[in-house]
Amino acid sequence: MYKRILIANRGEIALRIIRACKELGIETVCVYSTADRGSQYLQLADESYCIGPAKSAQSYLKIDQIISAAEVGNVEAIHPGYGFLAENAHFNEVCRSCKIDFIGPTPEAMDALGDKNRAREAARKANVPVVPGSAGLIEDDEEAVRTAREIGYPVLIKATAGGGGKGMRVAANELALKPALQAAKTEAAAAFGNGGVYLERYIEKPRHVEVQIIADHHGNVCHLFERECSTQRRHQKLIEESPAPRLPAERRKEMCEAAVRLIKQVGYTNAGTVEFIVDQQDNFYFIEVNARVQVEHPVTEMVTGIDIIKTQILVASGEPLPFKQEDIKQTGCAIECRINAENPDRNFQPNPGLIKQMFVPGGLGVRFDSHAHAGYVVPPHYDSMIGKLIVYKPTRAEAIATMIRALDELRVEGIATTAMFHKKVLSHATFADALVDTGFVERTFLAPEVHK
Repeated sequence: MYKRILIANRGEIALRIIRACKELGIETVCVYSTADRGSQYLQLADESYCIGPAKSAQSYLKIDQIISAAEVGNVEAIHPGYGFLAENAHFNEVCRSCKIDFIGPTPEAMDALGDKNRAREAARKANVPVVPGSAGLIEDDEEAVRTAREIGYPVLIKATAGGGGKGMRVAANELALKPALQAAKTEAAAAFGNGGVYLERYIEKPRHVEVQIIADHHGNVCHLFERECSTQRRHQKLIEESPAPRLPAERRKEMCEAAVRLIKQVGYTNAGTVEFIVDQQDNFYFIEVNARVQVEHPVTEMVTGIDIIKTQILVASGEPLPFKQEDIKQTGCAIECRINAENPDRNFQPNPGLIKQMFVPGGLGVRFDSHAHAGYVVPPHYDSMIGKLIVYKPTRAEAIATMIRALDELRVEGIATTAMFHKKVLSHATFADALVDTGFVERTFLAPEVHK
């Protein structure tokens, strides 16, 4: 087992990793930018080092600075968290070349799955359903027209690199295809440095369901069941829950087994998430693999009782998985709301600044993962999430009621947050009846915004 780990991240996920390490008896080394200097969670680390200015390109994305901190801190492994360098295969390789373990998959597995087109090919080989689409990247307009005619309109144009909705366009017909193709390529090139795109059939009103997996270095692969992530705004997840409601038991079983087949196919180790879309007939199709721990991992922890961060560390250190598939049970219901420093009344404009007062909700089954506190200044340089509110109850109806109560309790004075918007969504009959698809939020709450 490791004695010291460096956490190459910030905020709530850095705090989450510190907690797991403390419980395992592992010392931690944190890195921070000048914008995060003085953050309270840094006081819980055994050592911390400033690695640069506020801008992430000059700090949290500076591989040489992070490696220098790791060497000075005399660590044996680096946990990348999520975002920043978590899915950067080059950083992964640099860590290993410096004889520092990277707590995550190998660079080869990361490369194989980081490119969505290559990941789709791996899924086909593993007999995992994929949305009908182009066999490879689209090279020119003529190929796009020919492929779209074969698979049928509407079609979805998707960037092969990256995510978060960038490099995605829907073309309803041939007239719209060429300008949509060019727009997707341009946006993908600007966002990811890779303008490659492919086509697939556009699934109307899909659900977004993902499967959490964990694999060790001894050939053992387990799934930790699924999460429903359909409550989104502009392809960004807002609310996640487990289990996925209204998903037939047989389909749940098939989806989880498909995720395990894919992970075995590419020789993946450590934690990862296999993402699917589900159509209105409950057919599921592979989207992508996130080769890291997810923001929404707590809902899976709540329904399985498995600490995913601890398991990541154990697996990276060479330990076999401490459980078998038949040992893992999915009980109760967990829901997570991402609390962002954003103003829903102003088109979700980021709202950084000083938190003057903060009251955190509690009670049976309530968990709040956050590094924020009264007196904390939310910086404008990073993702606007300040915390994750998670509830766990025996039934979904109880979980919704508890989450609404907890959102009412949460007080963050001095900045705007999305808490009351979440309450509005959770209180809607469509959410209560589990009839949500990925377009529900836009159609129901943000219709004027869609047309802006």
